[in-house]
Amino acid sequence: MARIIAFDFGTKRIGIAVTDPLQIIATGMDTVHPKDIVDYLKKYLLTEQVESFVLGDPKQMDGSPSESAQHVKGFATILKKNFPEIPLHWVDERFTSKLAHQAILQSGLKKQDRRNKERVDTIAATIILQYFMEEHRL
Repeated sequence: MARIIAFDFGTKRIGIAVTDPLQIIATGMDTVHPKDIVDYLKKYLLTEQVESFVLGDPKQMDGSPSESAQHVKGFATILKKNFPEIPLHWVDERFTSKLAHQAILQSGLKKQDRRNKERVDTIAATIILQYFMEEHRL
């Protein structure tokens, strides 16, 4: 089986999470600046097979698109243009950043380590990927 990659898109950083090849475990992988994401993925795809991409769909509490939705849609267009053979799936990302913050608080990390925004983005991408995996379990 091939891996699945999930993204928590931000204009400053993109959190990335990936499954193992058997698609059992979601793991935070990295954070990358948006301008570097295509090169990062091209390099990654040289050594790993990827079955699909998963993007967090930013929504307001009422289900309407959030302010960042236009940026995420632009990112989706870039993914489709550069990797047309890899399907793209969407997952509602409401609460993922909040859940990531809670996970970090409960982890027992020192205060300075908890302020690491890159860690929050990677954990949020992992939560998005876990949601996707749970929705698509047979």
